[in-house]
Amino acid sequence: MKSRLLAAVAALLFSAAVAAPALAQDAETHSADPQNGVRATTQAVTPSRIRGRNNEPRRERAPAAPTAEQILAAAQEQMALTTTGCQVSEAKLLGKTAAGTTVYEVACGAAPGYMVETKTPPEASSCIILAHTAEQRRAADPAADVGPQCTIAANTDTQKFLREYAKQAGVPCTVDQAKILGQSGAGAIVYEIGCSDAAGYWIKQDAGAWTKTPCIQVLAENGKCDFTTTAENAGYVKTLLAGSAAAPCNVTEARLMGQNANGVFYEAKCEGADGVIARLNAENVVQQIYPCTTAQQIGGGCKLTTAPAAAPAPAGGRP
Repeated sequence: MKSRLLAAVAALLFSAAVAAPALAQDAETHSADPQNGVRATTQAVTPSRIRGRNNEPRRERAPAAPTAEQILAAAQEQMALTTTGCQVSEAKLLGKTAAGTTVYEVACGAAPGYMVETKTPPEASSCIILAHTAEQRRAADPAADVGPQCTIAANTDTQKFLREYAKQAGVPCTVDQAKILGQSGAGAIVYEIGCSDAAGYWIKQDAGAWTKTPCIQVLAENGKCDFTTTAENAGYVKTLLAGSAAAPCNVTEARLMGQNANGVFYEAKCEGADGVIARLNAENVVQQIYPCTTAQQIGGGCKLTTAPAAAPAPAGGRP
């Protein structure tokens, strides 16, 4: 009996000695330091060790946010595929749309900025147009959702860009007011320009070329200029009359009557004197002056100058 008991104990000790190294390999590994006789212990990586608490798989790390340099490079790549000609000087990542496209705001140096969406091809929206649309929506409904707006500091001064447009269009005055009016029939954006000391203009750009229309012509074509007064339009015609027989006329009111193959016709009301109709050529040089008293057959005659009353019939009737 005693020999059987010893054999069983010996067998148990042997199995424990065999199992211990296996368990140790699962839990830790050892390496000997030959100089100090110390073993360094490191935990082994097992499937159970890559799980978090409650036996949940470990979550993958979120991708790192793009750097400012990466955002600028991506925005430059998108704008290069548009027809804006924008040379990107600053860029901001705005996020992704529901369709999975990415939206950036870009500044374009001294030129107006854009929001660009990574469609095929990229779709660029002018910061100036976005601001104008938002202004219109808020005017109709102060609580309206106007959508994202440009916020890069270089893009927020829209008046600065409109003054630059006026300069490019050849507006010969000091600009003090400007706004977007809308689109022409051909799709060009039309702007009104107000001058601090003169009559203003409508300007637009077609196929890269700017044109300007004096407000006195805009009024003749049933348009409207909010930034130009009657006196400023009169002053514009006064400058046209310089050097002509009508130069002494102190113009208080004026209108563009129209034009034909012979030239352009303006009426000028003169302070304290008879008004005139002036015919100018395509270079705005006066060709002929017609006093209102004798100009009834020209474009229906003068409208701003009161016609003199007819002379009374002689006493006793006409001979």
